[in-house]
Amino acid sequence: MSRSTVAARRYAKALFELARERNQIAETEEQLKQAVGVIQDNGEFRTLLSSPNVPLEVKIRTLREAFGQSVSPIVLNTLCLMTERRRHGEMTALLEEYQRVAGEAMGRVEARVVSARPLTQEEIGKVAETFGALLGKTVRVTVEVDPSLLGGLTVRIGDTLYDGSLKSKLARMQRTLQAT
Repeated sequence: MSRSTVAARRYAKALFELARERNQIAETEEQLKQAVGVIQDNGEFRTLLSSPNVPLEVKIRTLREAFGQSVSPIVLNTLCLMTERRRHGEMTALLEEYQRVAGEAMGRVEARVVSARPLTQEEIGKVAETFGALLGKTVRVTVEVDPSLLGGLTVRIGDTLYDGSLKSKLARMQRTLQAT
């Protein structure tokens, strides 16, 4: 496990505990997602936070001005603390880890679905329903398209990959034929 993952996990767990004490788990997740999204999408913001030439006070003031009215104090303080400790580059990992921890607490899992073509909302719902029944949890689906799969789809939930792609089936068939 990399150091950044360990650090992001610690910050996420601490933030989660604070959110749970305040009964604000879902709200905190949404606010964190919003703030990290703004930072990710704004190159100037990322540059400001990562620049060694910008004083820490300016970075903190900028964070407070940008997010002070839109996020809770616990989210804002976490972002400021990470910036003070030069961990601003790990905010995306913080969000991912918070979503994982919050999801576990709320009985939810994240499923990353990759398909050969775009899926309809009905198909996405069917994937969520099928895996929800299998796991006994609520499944939140994110979808990507990869035409190289040829057909079918893959679903990654945590460390488990369910591969129902035509590409992998053809590869297995090829290995079987070569072995005989």
